[in-house]
Amino acid sequence: MMAGPFVAGVDGCPGGWLMVLRPLDDPSVAEVRLLRAFADVLAVEPKPAMIAVDIPIGLPERIGAGGRAADVAARKVLGARQSSVFSVPSRSAVMALDYPTACARSLATSEPQRRISKQAFNIFPKIREVDALMTPEVQAYVREVHPEVAFAALNGWCPLELPKKVKSQPHAPGLASRRALLARAGYRDGLFEVPFRRKDAGPDDVLDAAVNSWTAARLLRGEARCFPEQPLVDARGLRCEIWG
Repeated sequence: MMAGPFVAGVDGCPGGWLMVLRPLDDPSVAEVRLLRAFADVLAVEPKPAMIAVDIPIGLPERIGAGGRAADVAARKVLGARQSSVFSVPSRSAVMALDYPTACARSLATSEPQRRISKQAFNIFPKIREVDALMTPEVQAYVREVHPEVAFAALNGWCPLELPKKVKSQPHAPGLASRRALLARAGYRDGLFEVPFRRKDAGPDDVLDAAVNSWTAARLLRGEARCFPEQPLVDARGLRCEIWG
């Protein structure tokens, strides 16, 4: 049986939310869980002292070039992988339930004006799911992270050159380079053998949840970096920040 304190890394996936749960000081016994709703993430037992999730937290009313300041700051450390950080639109755009309305609201709340990509719009339901449960008190132990920022940190703040996917398909060399980094950090190789249906979670989801759990451990130890160093706070009191 695992001994705490515990940390968790979470990544959104087609089947819900993929969690890698581990003791703070022993990634070798990490477990993978598939949870259907973010409410299940917050209710998981044993309860993690820190949860690092790859989903935007903190939605400004207006957006500048490149999205939130957190998005812009995180891209600066990613080199060729900077396109993996998408530009988070305004709160009103994220709350739109149809694509034309989301685009119209984005145009009205962005400078310079921009529409919403279909890929970004498809993530909005998960952003809304997290936002509905998020408060400043919850954000004390549920933090926004980004897996490519985490992999760069794990690689000595050198961004990885190879992508995890090419044309929406798993890219074996990119997956292998990330597995190797996680193995060096103490995660067992068997963790990455996806025990779920492919339509629910893929190999990239497990890798992202695992490296997010590594960031969660850094957060709990006070070792993680915040992007930007002085984050803005949205109208609901949520900090707009990405940790790595």
